[in-house]
Amino acid sequence: MSILTTCHLSIGYSKKRKTDVIQSELNLQLRAGELVCLIGPNGSGKSTLLRTLTGLQKPLSGKTSIDGKEISKLKQLEKALLIALVLTERVDIENATVYNLVSLGRHPHSNWWGNITEKEDLIIREAIEMVHLEHKIHQNINELSDGERQRAMIAKALAQNTPIIMLDEPTAHLDLPNRVEIMLLLHKLAHKTDKAILLSTHELDIALQAADRIWLISSEKGVECGVPEDLVFNGNFNRAFESKSYVFNAANGNFSMNYPMSRDVWVTGDKTRMYWTLRALARAGYKVVEDAQFRILVTENGWILNEKNISTVEQLLVELSHQYVESGNYEL
Repeated sequence: MSILTTCHLSIGYSKKRKTDVIQSELNLQLRAGELVCLIGPNGSGKSTLLRTLTGLQKPLSGKTSIDGKEISKLKQLEKALLIALVLTERVDIENATVYNLVSLGRHPHSNWWGNITEKEDLIIREAIEMVHLEHKIHQNINELSDGERQRAMIAKALAQNTPIIMLDEPTAHLDLPNRVEIMLLLHKLAHKTDKAILLSTHELDIALQAADRIWLISSEKGVECGVPEDLVFNGNFNRAFESKSYVFNAANGNFSMNYPMSRDVWVTGDKTRMYWTLRALARAGYKVVEDAQFRILVTENGWILNEKNISTVEQLLVELSHQYVESGNYEL
């Protein structure tokens, strides 16, 4: 079910007599129970689109509606009951605990004094449990790791109890394990709570794995929406991130550096070790060509280069270089 829709939405900036249109004629749908990743090159309008959808920025034209209510016509409190927003900026509140931070999510629902009732307390604690921070509930947020702090911010959004949660680069300052953990957490929360979760991210490989749907934004083609695999199969993903410096490998969903490769080698054998072998060869300037003079057989325990047994990748690269020099095909 579509909970948020846009109709002929144009986004950008209007200053004095000049209007800078970043995206136009966007007709989008955000569905309940899905994690949607908004991805695209820098400057394509990811942050501008998020700000417009949340009502922080006025659209140039068109409209955004949530459950049939046009967002631009709603009061601030009404918006806060529909959308919870998690921004990239680090939040520092002196002497605030995890409980204190998450309780701020209940502000749109509480009375003017912000008194926490027994019911409110239960909602806050359940939100903290959902992000697995119950053991840190009374700890100062300034004492948390970056990953724990981000989970606390997500708990605050959950406590706000809105049908939609939007996050701007939620993994921007995290290491790889925490980036993966946060994306998995958001995927599980979307399915468990039936909320629509939309986030912008530069984590392309993780987004391809975690997202139920991707909004692929580009300067040339607007926003293309679909299941991640469909955007890979139809070539849209590759076109959006086309570069001379790297290539997108549709076979494994990874980006590879586009090394200059001027030396030929033929590789066959064990598929498990093949991927890493090809990576090392590409870095050293070798491209795979059938029936090349230099042939590598990848085995379960090592490599065979022109009938010579080799046990490590480093030895393989050294021996391959030596054989090239000896053959007169390549000079160091």
